[in-house]
Amino acid sequence: MERDLMGTTAIETFLTERANVRTGVSQTDEEVGRETGPGGAPRYSRRLSDKILIAFHHACDQSDFEVAEQLLHILEMMLTRRPLTPDGTRRRNMESLVAAHERLWHLRHPNTDEY
Repeated sequence: MERDLMGTTAIETFLTERANVRTGVSQTDEEVGRETGPGGAPRYSRRLSDKILIAFHHACDQSDFEVAEQLLHILEMMLTRRPLTPDGTRRRNMESLVAAHERLWHLRHPNTDEY
């Protein structure tokens, strides 16, 4: 696979942009790619919870619902434990978690009519 200057393949960029649209994460919220930290070592700026949410949506796109469910459980555990820093994004994180649960439910129950 050919990587661009940021070390990202075209498919990684596409999946990230697609997940950002779906999850509400924008480049201003979490910068895409790498930044250089002290000593020139790469520092990834995307939060681990965002990466797990992207992987969840990718699993849903691949119809791998068991993996999607496990990723959702991990994400839920990460978001419901006591926050390490009070950054004010808890509400948005919980909204993304609820939306992910809803997506998985709808994918597993495609013939259910909404009332």
